Amino acid sequence: MEILIFPDAQSLARKSADLLESQIKTYPDSVIGLATGSSPLGLYEELIRRHNEYDLSFAGVKTFNLDEYVGIPAKHPQSYRTFMDENLFNKIDIDASNTHVPDGMAENPLKVGPAYEKMIEEAGGIDLQVLGIGTDGHIGFNEPTSSLGSITRVKTLTRQTIVDNSRFFKSDEFQPKLAITMGIKTILDARRILLLACGENKAEAIRDMVEGPLSAFCPASALQFHQRTTVFIDESAASKLSLKGYYKFVDEMQVDLLRQHRPSDWISR
Repeated sequence: MEILIFPDAQSLARKSADLLESQIKTYPDSVIGLATGSSPLGLYEELIRRHNEYDLSFAGVKTFNLDEYVGIPAKHPQSYRTFMDENLFNKIDIDASNTHVPDGMAENPLKVGPAYEKMIEEAGGIDLQVLGIGTDGHIGFNEPTSSLGSITRVKTLTRQTIVDNSRFFKSDEFQPKLAITMGIKTILDARRILLLACGENKAEAIRDMVEGPLSAFCPASALQFHQRTTVFIDESAASKLSLKGYYKFVDEMQVDLLRQHRPSDWISR
């Protein structure tokens, strides 16, 4: 893993947007995996700004979202389709037919996973996958004890995830306990992975992901297997890393070594 530590969420968002912009400008038909939640919001806001102010185009881009709740329609305020429409898709020039989110209202949710895997394969695979991380180390909705070889499927949410997400639902409103999520193998099949995390509440999960043993109990630790995973975190999220100083030193050495580094060096295809 490449670990980069930023002083604040704003600088993290700008740098992550730099990387996505380079990917899209080099390969306008890029296939991008996207995440919901608070972690990528700054990135999405920065991409929207660049679209509006600098004509960054998403016209040829295809996207696949990590997950969706089972049992709420796409138009529901708390669906991940609504989240993506409101926070990104409706504010850029992407073709709606090129934006994919698992169908949480499918007649048979068990058939959604294989169909989603086929769509990703037919699109040529994911060039760049954006991830957040849960406080218990989950990526997508791959909860602790998820198979490290899993593909897109229905997953039962943990009580912790349900509690964490309950703030988005009214007390008398149906809150899903199941979700359709890309599997860990699906995520690892992406050519490049970018994980974003901010805040002290993510510090233990980041520590376990980066420095802990490879374990299904921390699903994000599977990213240790991926040859091109970059982790962008702020100081708070980095606060429990034992080798925090070393990661900063590595970054300094890389800057010295790659003075002529171009954004295109990061691109995947």
